[in-house]
Amino acid sequence: MRLLTPVLSGLVLAALVLAPASAHAQERTPVLFVHGYGGDAGNWDSMVADFVADGWPAADLHPISYDYNASNVETAQLIADEADALRAESGASEVDIVAHSMGSLSSRWYLKFLGGDAHVGDWVSLAGPNEGSSVELPCVQTEPSCQEVVEGSSFLTQLNSGDPTPGDVSYTTFRSLCDLIVRPSYNVTITGADNRYAGCVGHTSFVTDDDVSDEVRAVLS
Repeated sequence: MRLLTPVLSGLVLAALVLAPASAHAQERTPVLFVHGYGGDAGNWDSMVADFVADGWPAADLHPISYDYNASNVETAQLIADEADALRAESGASEVDIVAHSMGSLSSRWYLKFLGGDAHVGDWVSLAGPNEGSSVELPCVQTEPSCQEVVEGSSFLTQLNSGDPTPGDVSYTTFRSLCDLIVRPSYNVTITGADNRYAGCVGHTSFVTDDDVSDEVRAVLS
C-alpha cells in the first residue's frame, strides 16, 4: 500500500488541478448574437473570434440573420425560435443575448412579451436605441422596423411601458457619445439596467471594437 500512496496522491492532485478548468468550461452559456439594421450574421465575425479565443465553444456561439426591414415584433418571434433551438442543441437551460443597434429592440420584445425572460441569463445591448433615436434615417419613410425606432413610436411606448427589465435577466447597455445614429446617446440606457459608457466608439464599430468585445465577455463570464 505504501507503494501506491504516491500514485494515488498524484491522481488526486491532478484531479484537483483539472477540476476548476473543467467546471469553468461547463459554465459557458450559449450566446445568441442579434445584428442591427442593414446587417447580417457576418457582422459578428470579429467578436465571435474573440469569444472562441477566450474559451467559448464555437458551437455555442450563434449569430443570426433576419429581415431587418420587417417589424421588430416579427423578428422577436424568430429570435424566440432561434433561442429555443440553441438551448435544445446545447442542452443549456438558458442562453445569453448580445444585440447591436436595432437588434436590441426585437430581442427586448422577445424577453418581455414572448417569455424570453425565463430562458435568458444575460442580455447585452450595444448602441441600442432603447428609447428611440432623434435621427430619422431615410428608411423611416418606407420600412416598419425603422419607423419603430423613432422616438415616441407606438412600438417603443409599448416596449418601455411597465417594467423595462422584466424577469431575472441581467440587463447591460453600452453607449457612446461618438455614436451619430442613436441620438441622444442616453437613449441607449434603460432604467434598471447596468448602463455603461464605452468611450468614443462609432455606431457600427461596436461589433468590432476590441475594448467593447473585452467588456462584453467580462459581462458574460
